[in-house]
Order: sequence, then C-alpha cells, then structure tokens
Amino acid sequence: MRVTSVSIALALAALSISTSLYGQRPDDQIDARSMALVERAKTARAAGNLNGANDLLETALVVDPRNREAFKQLAEIARVQQLPGKSIRFYREALTIEPNDVAALRGQGEAMVQKGALGRARENLAKIRTLCGKEAECAAATTLAAAIAKGPPVTATAQQTVVPPPPAN
Repeated sequence: MRVTSVSIALALAALSISTSLYGQRPDDQIDARSMALVERAKTARAAGNLNGANDLLETALVVDPRNREAFKQLAEIARVQQLPGKSIRFYREALTIEPNDVAALRGQGEAMVQKGALGRARENLAKIRTLCGKEAECAAATTLAAAIAKGPPVTATAQQTVVPPPPAN
C-alpha cells in the first residue's frame, strides 16, 4: 500500500516536470518582437535618446525575458550614465542566460574597473582568455586588459588636495 502511493506521487511529479519542459522554447529562439524592440533601442541610443532606448529595452525584456542582447544594451546605457553597479547587475543577468558570452564578460569587467573592483575584473579577463583559447589576438581580452591597466577613473572625492602649511611667524 505504501509503495503504491509513493509510486503515484513520483509518476505525477515526472509528468508535471516533463509537461513544463515541453512548453518552453529553446534558449536560442528569441521572440522577433523583442529583437525588433532591441533594434529600435539601438537606433534611439545612437541618436542620444538614452531614456527612450532604456524604455524600449525594458519593453523587449517584458516581451521575452531571455533576450540577452537587451540586458547587454541596458548595461551599456548604465555604464554611459556612470552607474557601474547597475551595469554589472545587467551583465550578470546576461551571463546567467549564457555564461560564456565574451562580450558580456568584457563589459562586466570594464564596469568593475569603473567601480574599482580590479580583482573581479581580472577574474573576468582570465575567463575571457580561457574562452578565446589559442587565438593570439582576442579583442575582448585586449580591451579589458587595457581597461584594467588604466585603472578606475579618478573622481573628485578621490583626489588628494595638498594644503600648504601656514606661514611661520
């Protein structure tokens, strides 16, 4: 009697899991409407309309939350707006969808440099170099290495001001 109820429960669990997996789209099939919104957002961004581009990208993600390109574009807009933490978060979302996206790793690394997290940026550089393999010139690795070498931008609060000593009497 106990075996029957357990086997029925397992059968129902297997049925519900297989049904939910059957209804999902493969990762590489992004809704065409979402891709069209990303293209419109790129045009708006090129025209200097960052807020309009941001709205279009958010709409693209509502249409299809698996649109990795929309996350990467949102991250780029955040970097331009000097919001490296937000940019890192959007790149993390893109990397959740595809962990081996070299462009997202490079962008996240550059945002980490902008924020001052050089150690984590170096981790991204090492992963990019691993993914590039034997390619002697990996553009993403070269770009990120240059950003790391340059270091984080100097902000007004980080600059040291030297106050001259008062004159001796």
